[in-house]
Amino acid sequence: MRLALVAAWATLIAACSDHAPSRDFTPEELAELERKWGFEWGFNGIGSFAHLKHVKCLTTPGELFDIGIIGAPFDTATSYRPGARFGPRAIRQASARQTSFRGFNPRANINPYQNWAKIIDCGDIPLTPFDNAVAVAQMTEAFAELGLRATLSPLIQKPKLITLGGDHSLALPALRALKAAYGRPLRVLHFDAHLDTWHPAKYPSAWPSDQAHFNHGSMFWLAGSEGLLSNASTGASMHAGLRTRLSGDGWEDHEDDTAQNWVRISADDIDELGTAGVIKAILDNFATAEADGDPVYLSVDIDVLDPAFAPGTGTPEPGGWTTRELIRILRGIESLNLVGADVVEVAPAYQGNGEETALAAAQVVYEILSSMVKKGMQQMGKEGKNPGHDEL
Repeated sequence: MRLALVAAWATLIAACSDHAPSRDFTPEELAELERKWGFEWGFNGIGSFAHLKHVKCLTTPGELFDIGIIGAPFDTATSYRPGARFGPRAIRQASARQTSFRGFNPRANINPYQNWAKIIDCGDIPLTPFDNAVAVAQMTEAFAELGLRATLSPLIQKPKLITLGGDHSLALPALRALKAAYGRPLRVLHFDAHLDTWHPAKYPSAWPSDQAHFNHGSMFWLAGSEGLLSNASTGASMHAGLRTRLSGDGWEDHEDDTAQNWVRISADDIDELGTAGVIKAILDNFATAEADGDPVYLSVDIDVLDPAFAPGTGTPEPGGWTTRELIRILRGIESLNLVGADVVEVAPAYQGNGEETALAAAQVVYEILSSMVKKGMQQMGKEGKNPGHDEL
């Protein structure tokens, strides 16, 4: 009986093999298959960011790219509500209506998905949820590995990464990798409700732990301590959108922040300055970076937005900016030499059914992509000019 079954299976396999393709398809035939079946609507397809090609870049070193979207699903360095480990998946889901077919950005006069840059979704870094020290090592090595890859386009020498968080602590390993890649300290433009330059001692505990020093409120203090950030008097980093409560009964947190070579724009400043004034303040601060080509890292904590617009985050603070205000500011700073970016602290469990937080994050990524691609066009003398009204 057993021999009969084996014989039957062998016959079936042989019969099926007769239906396998026995010839190579011509380029014309492949193009026709792509024409008929390659299109994706916003609601179909595998959930990569903006329907981009998905490649596990960490295990596929032969896949060249210019800009990579990489997920860092990590949230065990949070101080309040966890859940940002699901942020990369939520942001990708919310980007479903972004496609190369309808990706033209009127303010930038370009379609970032149909231009010089090869943009792909590099998947996620497979981070352990059990050991923060190991997770930091994993992120540091992953960012370093991808940052040293060759690019496809000659317009840039090193690939650029946009990281989907994940909690904000991922900025530390990202900055470590960028410092190694560029051989010089960086400057950071940081959109956030919170300073994130707190000394670890600002989180008091009777149970001290070296590992607890690494958290989503201390990573920029750690970055400064490691020499990853510029300490030049003309090379300050900048916060924008601040409205956090401070420690103790005075201004010590701000004094510490200033001593670490940061300058601040509060959320309330937009009432007097408007979006144009905020943009001017940012560009004035980074004027030397533009002139000298200093590398700038852009870090966007989604809690820079008011909880009315982004409730799905770990440490919400009332009184923030609107989604529209943030987008207009991002559009106004496209001249900065961005070498990397992150969009972090999206915790979808706390957002509404309409995905407002993840939608805002996906739009932020789109604006950053547009600016990175447009910056490359300037380098080859083909800057897109907006024939319409001035965004500012």
